[in-house]
Amino acid sequence: MLARKSFRLGEFKLSSGGTSDYYIDCRTTTLDARGAQLVGQVFLDEMRHQGWHADAIGGLTMGADPIVVAVAVVSSTLHGFLVRKAEKQHGTGQRIEGFRDKDARVVIVDDVCTTGGSTVQAIEAARDFGFKITGVMCLVEREEAHGRPNVEKAAAGAPFVAIFTANDVRKQHLAINQRTTND
Repeated sequence: MLARKSFRLGEFKLSSGGTSDYYIDCRTTTLDARGAQLVGQVFLDEMRHQGWHADAIGGLTMGADPIVVAVAVVSSTLHGFLVRKAEKQHGTGQRIEGFRDKDARVVIVDDVCTTGGSTVQAIEAARDFGFKITGVMCLVEREEAHGRPNVEKAAAGAPFVAIFTANDVRKQHLAINQRTTND
């Protein structure tokens, strides 16, 4: 589904400021009804495979939002939280929304990891709040030079797992297009 719905070839400017010959917009998959079910299940299965025992799952808004909800719904036991890019300037001024039990064990999630910037922001905000980071996951890792090391450094010993790599998705995208062209 990621290869069909979320992967595009072309010239794209990335949020990191760099350019790429491909773009992965995971939200077209994570916000799809069936895609959300699949993403929720694959994240939950991987958390179980890793032996991570967490109370909640969360990440930086906007890429993490549909993943957080999907995993919480599929699990029926994990709570969700979202990390704002900055504290609210009104109301209670919170940066963490949703689940807010300090000292809870949490998993940080993101849709795409390029430089790791948004994932690192979520890790730092969660840790500053008082959460204990059990693990970190992304749906697609772009395998850029500094992405994984940046996340692993910020995670400070909590494991980082990518469900797919950009190369996995690219290969599948090209295979689908090749079959379509041959049909």
